[in-house]
Amino acid sequence: MRVVLLGCAGAGKSTLAKRLAAATGAPLICLDAIWQEGWGPPEVPAFRATLAELHAGDAWISDGNFALATFDVRLPRTDLIVWLEPPRLLCAFRATRRLFRPGEPHSLSKLPEVLRFIWGFERINRPRIEAERLKHGPAVRVARLHNLREIERFSLPAFPRKSGVVD
Repeated sequence: MRVVLLGCAGAGKSTLAKRLAAATGAPLICLDAIWQEGWGPPEVPAFRATLAELHAGDAWISDGNFALATFDVRLPRTDLIVWLEPPRLLCAFRATRRLFRPGEPHSLSKLPEVLRFIWGFERINRPRIEAERLKHGPAVRVARLHNLREIERFSLPAFPRKSGVVD
């Protein structure tokens, strides 16, 4: 199974992706771990080439949005999109809390930027992500998880591949 996890910063994408990868044995592809801080437009072709290679397999769990740069590579091969949609206050709390974990690559200096991103996600980023999703993966099934309970209970369903959108 090939699964893409989408959602706002702090929604729990990485946590759920790790759990799904462990449960299925599928490789975990974390876009945030590949894209490096300080990279810009000149690095996008190499980023895309790396993603194309990593997403060539028959099974993977792909964690991250990067809609404009990656959906044409990832979504045509995706069996299921999992949209994590918890409340933005929860996302803000989680994004703040993770800054205090040992070895966390995110920095405290970026917190105001991350909180602005979270607060504007529904208005700014979600419509862009949805437009790209419909452009590059209109027939891919979608599971929408709205709260912690749904996220914690989620497991990969058995279903026929590419059989339509389930919202």
